[in-house]
Amino acid sequence: MAQLEALYRERYDRFARVAGGIVGDGETGRDAVQHAFAVAIRERRSFRAEGSLEGWLWRIVLNEARRMASAHRALPLSEGYEASTNGHPADEYGLRAWIATLPERQRAVLFLRYQADMQYSRIADVLGIDVGTVSATLSAAHTKLRKAMTEADR
Repeated sequence: MAQLEALYRERYDRFARVAGGIVGDGETGRDAVQHAFAVAIRERRSFRAEGSLEGWLWRIVLNEARRMASAHRALPLSEGYEASTNGHPADEYGLRAWIATLPERQRAVLFLRYQADMQYSRIADVLGIDVGTVSATLSAAHTKLRKAMTEADR
C-alpha cells in the first residue's frame, strides 16, 4: 500500500497528463487517475510482480482513461483541455484533432512518450509490447501526423 501511495505522489502529474490527453479533458483525466488508483487499491492482490508495479498502474490508468473517453465520446477532445507541445498549445497546429484520428495504440504511445516523458522500454512495459514495436508505432504516428500537417499547409 505504501508503494502505491508513493507512486501516486511521485507520478500523479504524469498520470493526469496522459489520462487527460486520452480523455480529451484535464479534469476528467484527473478523475480517471483517481478511479484508477481506487481500482489499484481494491485489486492490489492481483499484482503478480511479473512486471513493474508502475507498469501495472499505468495499464490501469490507461484502461480507466479509455473507459472514460468512450463514455464521453461526444466530447472527444474538448476545448477545455490544453495539452502542450514544446511550450505551444497543441491545438495551435490542430494536433488535438489529428491525434484523435490515430489508432488507439499510436495515441497511447504518443501520450506516454510526450506527456509522461517515458523511455521506450518503460512504454513497452506499460503496454505489454516489444521495444521495437514502440519504436515502430511512434514512427508510424509521427509519419501520419507529418502527412496531415503537410496536407493542411497546402
